[in-house]
Amino acid sequence: MATLLEFFFDCSSPWTYLAFSRIEALCESTGTEIQWRPILVGGVFNAVNQDIYEARANPHPVKTVYGDKDLQDWARFCGVSISWPKVFPVRAVDCMRGAFVALDEGVLPAYARALFETYWGDLKDISRRDVLADICTQVGIDEQVFFKRITEADVKDRLRDTTQELIDRGGFGSPTILVNGDDMYFGNDRLPLVEAALKANAN
Repeated sequence: MATLLEFFFDCSSPWTYLAFSRIEALCESTGTEIQWRPILVGGVFNAVNQDIYEARANPHPVKTVYGDKDLQDWARFCGVSISWPKVFPVRAVDCMRGAFVALDEGVLPAYARALFETYWGDLKDISRRDVLADICTQVGIDEQVFFKRITEADVKDRLRDTTQELIDRGGFGSPTILVNGDDMYFGNDRLPLVEAALKANAN
């Protein structure tokens, strides 16, 4: 049976963008099945990681300088462009509900990539209807279908339920990666450990 990797993610995180940029290639090279699990990371923070709000409100000046450098080092390493949008944190509920629409339409990776690039590269507000409409056009989702679906109960419930599922399984942020159900890894910098686990499972 193929190894299963679950990728719990919210596009409003730059570190998630870094992990997303490499996860498909990693799964392909190890023969791993990937399951995309969109979440609302704010819901996770509210439930189990409220300290992050205090850290954002009162950032440590020395750590902040290094953190910015670290992010840019990783961006160069991953071959992506990341800057800080004026709108941060962004209201991500519509775009992450939209991830389930994209999943149903079979274009989730392209949709998520467009969200990441639009927000972290082009610095556009991905909570705006016009910005989301442009992303729909990019990835081939009917705009009217998209905006209708993200208001429907089943899509709202799927985002809420997947967010709660991550919390129930011990997650506390984005990206969270689960290998074969219960082997959890958090953060972009854990991908080498994820790779080792996938290779071990393949043997």
